[in-house]
Amino acid sequence: MQQRMPNPAVVLSDAMQPIQAIFKAAHQGGVELETLELVHLRVSQINGCSACVDSGVKTARKAGVNDDRLAAVAAWRDTPYYTDAERAALDLAEAATRLADRPNPVTDEIWGRAAEHFDEKGLAAIVLMVGVTNLFNRLNATTKQVAGAWG
Repeated sequence: MQQRMPNPAVVLSDAMQPIQAIFKAAHQGGVELETLELVHLRVSQINGCSACVDSGVKTARKAGVNDDRLAAVAAWRDTPYYTDAERAALDLAEAATRLADRPNPVTDEIWGRAAEHFDEKGLAAIVLMVGVTNLFNRLNATTKQVAGAWG
């Protein structure tokens, strides 16, 4: 695979700092780092962003996510490896990523389950992580960023 161009946020360098600020803000909502990394990885899997899946596995591993949990995140509903809070976060992440798949993708039920485990700051952190991950995915997949190129 060969990239089409460098990441657009690198080409238009004024874009990188605000994107990184959103990413940093998502880590300030009190949500466990492992949960945020699982959210990032699952969203990247849904969007087929190989560079983000690759980097997501690496950062999740550094955050303490074990290999069983990493290997099963695409099938999180059918495995015993996740807490109820992680399941609620992953459900919210999937719904918020698949907005066009159905009317009312983020149902009150999905939101309510997440709200049972996360306060308003935590919910904000998850929603910001989903949003910034979707942005990363779109930039990287569109320009064919190469998995593993960033270390």
